Amino acid sequence: MSFEVNGTSFAQEPRAGQCLRTFLRELGLFGVKKGCDAGDCGACTVLLDGEPVHSCLIPAFRAEGRAVTTIEGLGSDHGAHPMQQAFLDAQGFQCGFCTAGMILTCASLNQAQLTDLGAALKGNICRCTGYRAIEDALLGKSNVEEGVEAGAAFGRSLPAPAGPDVVRGKASYTFDTAIDGLLHIKLARSPHAHARIIAIDKSAALRVPGVHAVLTHEDAPSVLISTARHEKDWMDPEDTRVLDEVVRFIGQRVAAVVAESEAAAEEACRRIKVEYEILPALIDPEQAMAPGAPIIHPDRTTANRIADPQRNLAAETHGEFGDVAAALATSAVTYEATFHSHRVQHAALETHGGLAWLDEAGVLNVRTSTQVPFLTRRALSDIFQLPMDKVRVFCERVGGGFGGKQEMFVEDILALAVLKTGRPVKLELTREEQFIATSTRHPMRVHIKAGADAGGKLTALQLDVLSNTGAYGNHAGPVMFHSLAESIAVYNCPNKRVDGYAVYTNTVPSGAFRGYGLPQTLIAIEAAIDELARQLGIGPYEMRRRNIVKPGDPMLSPPPSEFHDVLYGSYGLDQCLDLVERAMQADRPQPALPPEWLIGDGVALTMIDTVPPAGHIADAMVALNDDGGFDLTVGTAEFGNGTSTVHRQIAATILATTVDRIRLRQSDTAHGGHDTGAYGSAGTFVAGKATQAAAMQLATELKTAAAEAWLCDVGGCTLEGETVVSGVRRMSFLELAKLARERGQPFAANGNSGGTPRSVGFNVQGFRVAVNKATGELKILRSVQAADAGIVANPMQCRGQVEGGVAQALGAALYEEMVIDAEGRVTNPKFRDYHLPTFADVPRTEVLFAETSDTIGPLGAKSMSESPYNPVAAALGNAIADATGIRFTAPPFKPDRLFPALHDKFG
Repeated sequence: MSFEVNGTSFAQEPRAGQCLRTFLRELGLFGVKKGCDAGDCGACTVLLDGEPVHSCLIPAFRAEGRAVTTIEGLGSDHGAHPMQQAFLDAQGFQCGFCTAGMILTCASLNQAQLTDLGAALKGNICRCTGYRAIEDALLGKSNVEEGVEAGAAFGRSLPAPAGPDVVRGKASYTFDTAIDGLLHIKLARSPHAHARIIAIDKSAALRVPGVHAVLTHEDAPSVLISTARHEKDWMDPEDTRVLDEVVRFIGQRVAAVVAESEAAAEEACRRIKVEYEILPALIDPEQAMAPGAPIIHPDRTTANRIADPQRNLAAETHGEFGDVAAALATSAVTYEATFHSHRVQHAALETHGGLAWLDEAGVLNVRTSTQVPFLTRRALSDIFQLPMDKVRVFCERVGGGFGGKQEMFVEDILALAVLKTGRPVKLELTREEQFIATSTRHPMRVHIKAGADAGGKLTALQLDVLSNTGAYGNHAGPVMFHSLAESIAVYNCPNKRVDGYAVYTNTVPSGAFRGYGLPQTLIAIEAAIDELARQLGIGPYEMRRRNIVKPGDPMLSPPPSEFHDVLYGSYGLDQCLDLVERAMQADRPQPALPPEWLIGDGVALTMIDTVPPAGHIADAMVALNDDGGFDLTVGTAEFGNGTSTVHRQIAATILATTVDRIRLRQSDTAHGGHDTGAYGSAGTFVAGKATQAAAMQLATELKTAAAEAWLCDVGGCTLEGETVVSGVRRMSFLELAKLARERGQPFAANGNSGGTPRSVGFNVQGFRVAVNKATGELKILRSVQAADAGIVANPMQCRGQVEGGVAQALGAALYEEMVIDAEGRVTNPKFRDYHLPTFADVPRTEVLFAETSDTIGPLGAKSMSESPYNPVAAALGNAIADATGIRFTAPPFKPDRLFPALHDKFG
């Protein structure tokens, strides 16, 4: 056979049944990505005779004699293809995992297809951007600022440093490398929701040619762990093992097969014979915490940091300020209702996975798709009793995370396999495994009671939350506590009460997800604010203005917190309310709709602490190079959150240089230092402060060296245009680099941030919707979000974070839903049955920024990757209620969910 790929002929013979995607990747064309292997996401798109196809669906032999073009072959040696350049100019990507396939599809469109982008791009999913920047690329719009002078990077719309490699398919993700002698891991999983393993027969599996090992709980350390990764271990229960003799959800791993090929490993998994003792399964959290219910973790105790194993409570909290019952009894108006939120998958296009090997020095190396390489190294060291200097964990560019990669779902198995076989190994989860065996957003039942006086002042807020943590308690407590914290702390109210329960069930575990519990409770709280306002005849914006906290007000939610380091570093909530209200009232052309369409507006607000409590640590190091540029080393990971851009902007601004002179190394434990991880809105606020501290220290060293050479006062020295200046005297960074060589001591500085004190960020979302009272169909006519991000480090990038957060939250609010059947099985574990937002689904959101400067954050900035998600479902629910007069209490707001109540009311 002969294949022409990117203009070059190849004589390789594909294996029987091999798809074009794997064939191309084996040729070293790593721009062809694996996102689903089902033709649903488009990450594997290539051009076949100029037409875009999903290469995961095309048998490789069908490409014989045809021209195959991958992203690597789209441009030329002389430069990027016009579409690649258009995506660079518009910055039409964030994590970039989907970008190669998206660009190839866009490059193939004809003029007719360009008139209907919703149809043209339906086969390509982007989980990060919200699609506006992709549309800008197709329209030829540039969003990048050019000609930014030295020392002026911060606050400017500068491009991502990895952009040229992303659009050319050269950016390296977890599996974009070739390793000799690589073995492959596949996992045998439980078909039962709750069972004890009586015996495992490996013999038939070991007879499969190419199988090296079959690992079970007998081969794994028995130490109890949590898959959740936090700086402080006490935040999560010890209730999980690498491999356990008891399985507690359908999909839990039972055995790991290590083989020469994935096919051999899969066949061996099928041949493993497991004898189970079936145990009672609990699917519903209400039943799980009822008296007399079977116990899911009967051998665990409070010493394992579980609140009450005998009641299946992973965590609980209770507290009250004032007297809520008395306040409700005397309120002018009250509101009470129960809301339900559902399971949502992170759906990062790069699934969990990694590569691991032992190097010549005996160091365990793990290259993985993670948000927390340093915390994962610490966990592997503890589990396998390895010295910390014998474990290295690092990530290349990560293809999306959204909190789902603040977990250890693969690295422990990779380590076990390497230590048992001595060979390099690979484990890459399938899309189905991502659904059934990683984590989801916590489903919650939220019961709210609220009251207000005749003047519209809140008198009482009471929340009762039941959170379904699934089979294991990773993030159970922190998510529940967070859901009950800022959600009501943003409102002044003398009487507040909370009761929270995080309950074990025999279902897929819940975990960290963008928003971290706030979206689930905000939909109830913001509905209550609207309903009280409606009863009093007060507008929804005015009702909020009368009750929100203002600088000087305590930010309180019961029970009293032991952490008292949250401050008003800046305050822009009032501006955000004003910005959204004005934008929603502005005259804009509205579509002509028939009379069966009902129009309504909705608003919701949120506050979020910029960092998790109890410490979040980041180290950074910056050094002057021989060429007068700088090396910046940080521990935080890049997965579309934009921190790679912002860290260079911080350093370049302080060191009076340009961002292209800052070379960044990141997310590798071998670089030294420590970084808690890229989660909890900490990438800019914490790690950015470490970069700021290191850069400021180095700036002082450079000025001191020049002052010593000039025999002048260092106080009279400044940095300007890559030079130290004192009066008429100037010493360039290049000269300083030469001075460092001569004295044998480089110019370098370290910086650290401990994550305290913390500030608060604010977001306000507004929607205008139209609801068809005859069918339940919903259209979003207007979407506006205002954000208080302090001084916005990169307006283009920050706008993209807001747009992406709104788009992802809209998916969850409108149609995304993981369905669990009565046996605890996920029934829609693939993209085709789980509706992710595509280009046509997402309205363009108008993004507005408050004008504030944070006194705590780096150069006045605050976090803004996580919080845009939070108010979306609440604002949408309020808009639907305004349009229909019906309060829907359980998203997703699908037409079939809306229709029965609409039919009852309108006929």
